[in-house]
Amino acid sequence: MAARRTSRATRRLGQATIEALVAATHREPRSVLGYHEYERTDEQPLCVVRVLEPGASEVAVYWEDEPASAARPLRALHAAGLFEGRLPYRRPLVPYRLRVRYADGHERVRHDPYYFAPQLSDYDLHLYGEGQHYRLWSKFGAHPLVLEGLSGTHFAVWAPNAARVSVVGPFNLWDGRRHAMHARGASGVWELFVPGVAAGEPYKYEVRSARGDTRLKSDPFAFQMQLRPDNCSLVAPESGHRWSDAAWLAARRGADPSRRPISIYEVHLGSWRRAEGRDPPFLTWREIAEQLIPYALDLGVTHLELMGVAEHPFDGSWGYQVAGYYAPTARFGTPDEFREFVDRCHAAGLGVLMDWVPAHFPKDEHGLVEFDGTALYEHADPRQGEHRDWGTKIFNYGRNEVRNFLVANALYWLTEFHLDGLRVDAVASMLYLDYSRPAGEWIPNRYGGRENLEAIEFLRQLNVAVQEYAPGALMFAEESTTYAGVTQPAHLGGLGFTFKWNMGWMNDTLRYLALDPVYRSHEHRLVTFSFMYAWSERFLLPLSHDEVVHGKGSLLGKMPGDDWQKRANYRLLLAYMTAHPGKKLLFMGSEFGQWHEWRDAASLDWELLGDARHRGLRDFNRELNRLYVATAALHGSDADPDGFAWVDVHNAAMSVFAFERRPTRGDPGAPLLCVFNATPVPRDDYWIGVEGPGRYRTLLDSDDPRFGGSGYCRTVEHEAGAPGAHGRSHALRLALPPLGALILRRA
Repeated sequence: MAARRTSRATRRLGQATIEALVAATHREPRSVLGYHEYERTDEQPLCVVRVLEPGASEVAVYWEDEPASAARPLRALHAAGLFEGRLPYRRPLVPYRLRVRYADGHERVRHDPYYFAPQLSDYDLHLYGEGQHYRLWSKFGAHPLVLEGLSGTHFAVWAPNAARVSVVGPFNLWDGRRHAMHARGASGVWELFVPGVAAGEPYKYEVRSARGDTRLKSDPFAFQMQLRPDNCSLVAPESGHRWSDAAWLAARRGADPSRRPISIYEVHLGSWRRAEGRDPPFLTWREIAEQLIPYALDLGVTHLELMGVAEHPFDGSWGYQVAGYYAPTARFGTPDEFREFVDRCHAAGLGVLMDWVPAHFPKDEHGLVEFDGTALYEHADPRQGEHRDWGTKIFNYGRNEVRNFLVANALYWLTEFHLDGLRVDAVASMLYLDYSRPAGEWIPNRYGGRENLEAIEFLRQLNVAVQEYAPGALMFAEESTTYAGVTQPAHLGGLGFTFKWNMGWMNDTLRYLALDPVYRSHEHRLVTFSFMYAWSERFLLPLSHDEVVHGKGSLLGKMPGDDWQKRANYRLLLAYMTAHPGKKLLFMGSEFGQWHEWRDAASLDWELLGDARHRGLRDFNRELNRLYVATAALHGSDADPDGFAWVDVHNAAMSVFAFERRPTRGDPGAPLLCVFNATPVPRDDYWIGVEGPGRYRTLLDSDDPRFGGSGYCRTVEHEAGAPGAHGRSHALRLALPPLGALILRRA
């Protein structure tokens, strides 16, 4: 605590200052309240303590190391509870105590928050103002700490246009006059250390706008929040988790993600499996670890992608309407229990990704919307600041502090929770000013174009920061347009993502597979067009949550035909996805063919696994994942066009197509021959061209009876002979199963 000296002339408070204090409109209460030293003509300064304690009838003060009997009474300056008095000069300084008697007769002894100096440095504020404070969470929010031997919590928040900000909670009877925060100059930041406030305390900020109205706001940097429908922020304890995944992180840093197998199981934890009969019905992080980790390992996936991790008020939003950007949701437990879950995943060999939402935020009154009484985090103009489709607000990426809030948030999840990557939601909506807007309802950029230049710069800044401060972390862009350079490095003019979701492949493929097979010959381009651009970016192939909600039906339910044909078409789809260049993602429940589309208030239909037909689909996905992970030709050459070659591309009439996947850059193994028959008509004596003689072995047959197929093709070994086909010297004579896929490799 630095002693403050002023001239004798400023010792007495003017009436305007007194009125501002008691009305809680003073922007810098610490400049008046608390401990002050004033120079005098004699040797020692005059030491003055001022206290605002609404409802107090008497206040006395004494040094921490003095007995309570030494307390010196303060005189009342205002009936609203403003007091002033003297303390004897001393060095070294120590905190003092206040003995407060209230009008009802009860007494309380407390320490004065205005004794303590600001904790944020000028450098912190400078970095924040520049948008470059990449460990912002270590300074903002609520941090329990010990100052001068006293335990308490330091609070800091950004609200530049507020007339006053107070921290309120049960510790001060939710009275905004008692802990008015101190404004840090022109930075727009308010801070205060409150002695005695411990971890677990609920709190909010009471924000008085320039118009004079007040509102209660959750902390944008809260590290814990109450379970909905309650929405207070909670003072979170410092993490006590001790990580054991150093080897995992080191291996991740040195890996080339474009050559790694990445098969993602997308999970909405609130509806994956529920604790029926329990209120609330959510599994805990430890229960999730005990059930989900072994399930995912058995399924053969490499990563989990978790939806709804950040705190959100509405279960049915998938977690996309975030109210607590720095708070793991209270639905499943504490932040440290989430850390333990990630640690256990890494120990088991599973990566953990998180759905992350920097494109928009909800209008819930306690959240970011008009945080300081003005459009602060959002644009004021609804043509820039509102998603009408979603009823949400759009971040103002032109503000340094808003960009910093989001970039630091990404780094917070990646570094504090050791996440292996983020799936960045709704990137397309960020890139274009006219996204889902008719003419006249959007504002062009400074060059007259439709690109959101500020959002583009934010995404570049984001990905550069992630590469530097979370090396090896994966960044996935959910981006559905033809914007060029999504996965190009930022320094080359790209956005810098690791992978882009291939929404074009997903749409074309599902359209094709949803057709009655009799019509597929007319839409053959739907399965060939994706190879025209497959290497323009580094892609991930998603069969995600978006395809099984809002009346779209389940993945299995989209397939045409009777039940047997639906399952055969489903297996054809998943085999094609596995063979196609690009990393893979499958939404939960799709792996065993759930019939229902997604429901937020129910578990997956696990009882279906009692049916051999659904177990067969689950077993098929397990087989696909194991083949994919074990076979370099299926994952190592995803970013290399030389790792792919068409064999049979023109047979639209029969809806048959075939291609090779080849290992690249020294990867082991022979090329794979992938053949697909998209009709229920078996194709006997079908000739597929290969290079040279040799024996080929079937690695995967989607029509295998183990998976619910007919077992039409009973030959596992195939001999290539002359004459050739498809411009190649030799050929294999195959029996193509109905609605089936074969993957073969030269022995």
